[in-house]
Amino acid sequence: MIFSSVQFLLFFIVVVAVVLSMQKFGTRKEIKQAFLLAASYFFYGYWDWRFCFLMLAMAVIAHVSTKRREQKFFRVAGIVFPLAILGVFKYFDFFVGSFCAAFGLARSGMIEIILPVGISFFTFQSMSYTIDVFKGRQETVDFLKLALYIAFFPQLVAGPIVKARDFLPQLDEDRKIRLCNVEKGIQIFVFGLFKKVVLADRLSVFVDEVFRSPDAFDAPTLILAVVSYSFQIYFDFSGYSDMAIGSAKILGYDFQANFNLPYISRNLTEFWKRWHISLSSWLGQYLYIPLGGNRKGKMRTYINLMLTMALGGLWHGANWTFVIWGVLHGLGLCIHKFFAGRVQGSPDSIPKGNALAGFISVIATYIFVCFAWIFFRASDFGTAFTIISGIFTWQGGVSHMFMWSFVAACVVATGTLAALVRADGREITGYYPIFSLNTVRGLFVLLLIVGLICGLAYLGDNPFIYFQF
Repeated sequence: MIFSSVQFLLFFIVVVAVVLSMQKFGTRKEIKQAFLLAASYFFYGYWDWRFCFLMLAMAVIAHVSTKRREQKFFRVAGIVFPLAILGVFKYFDFFVGSFCAAFGLARSGMIEIILPVGISFFTFQSMSYTIDVFKGRQETVDFLKLALYIAFFPQLVAGPIVKARDFLPQLDEDRKIRLCNVEKGIQIFVFGLFKKVVLADRLSVFVDEVFRSPDAFDAPTLILAVVSYSFQIYFDFSGYSDMAIGSAKILGYDFQANFNLPYISRNLTEFWKRWHISLSSWLGQYLYIPLGGNRKGKMRTYINLMLTMALGGLWHGANWTFVIWGVLHGLGLCIHKFFAGRVQGSPDSIPKGNALAGFISVIATYIFVCFAWIFFRASDFGTAFTIISGIFTWQGGVSHMFMWSFVAACVVATGTLAALVRADGREITGYYPIFSLNTVRGLFVLLLIVGLICGLAYLGDNPFIYFQF
């Protein structure tokens, strides 16, 4: 069941109706939370009910290990067991295949393990709770709250990754469905749905075609496909995040924004403060800082950055192309810290510069990000190097200037300009203006977007990109 399906719409209407009924009759918040937990397991089990037991196991491990954290075995098990489960389901085939390829061994008779949807996300969430309890940053909670935190359906299969200390306090309150939150949540959800089914899904048709046979297309088409993929993955993933945030908002719960105009970043440090914010902050807090962060000298800082980004790349998928993508970003971050530290004395500083220098920095950062996206999207190194070679040798071939690529570019440019105007000198936030649906203007905008979705939605089967992670 995906957010852009009729099944989800019907499911969500039923959930909202039941919660509203509970509110009307003054039902205790624990019973409402139990219902949301059951609904979340139904949502996840709609894809494959067997993996509900896997998610339940994650909750049990987190609950038992934190309740008995005084014993060393449980402190170790609370970290090792979730990582082991993730490793078996997501990386077993990858490492066995890599080993066999390295030593020329046949893979006959090897098992193929099904990858549970969203396993990386709910594993990270369970570990967030466990680590925070071990570090004394989070009090233990009862099993119902913990299980709901891990399984809460709006963010279950593709994030955003919600930290325990951000969500669990909301479960201590009797959160209710309120009209003001419904107005905001519907708009956020609809904008996200537009991103996904109108823009991302249509771009995928062109991108998939070019990446499937890159040697058949000329260099301008290859460049356009790479740029189109940068738009596709942004609209696809930020669209999902928006729908998750909007769904939770309707139910009375708040998630942090997961994207903030990433393609106007002036360097990679800023990019990772704007792209997939929940993952970058998770990796920073639970991996980069425990490794030593920037507290143990420059060389150790660079090593920590490389390890964090390489593992972050591997988190995205069991393929060496993802590792290379992470390594490229790690190298870029190290280079930025090196030069920023020399120029301004602080490796974390982001030089402002004049307008021209800022514009050039944005373009250079975007080009680097697009180059790295080639490895992220390509199914193997051969495809990636064929595209890179075709661009740099200005290869000839079929020319295909896809109209929706230019439509997407206009949407990105318009949205960015609107955000800059709204900021008016204040901090830029790439979120949408929320209208009052009691006004003609607000209703017109919402109905216009809904109409565009109905008229322009791509009707092919195209799951969210991050479902595979």
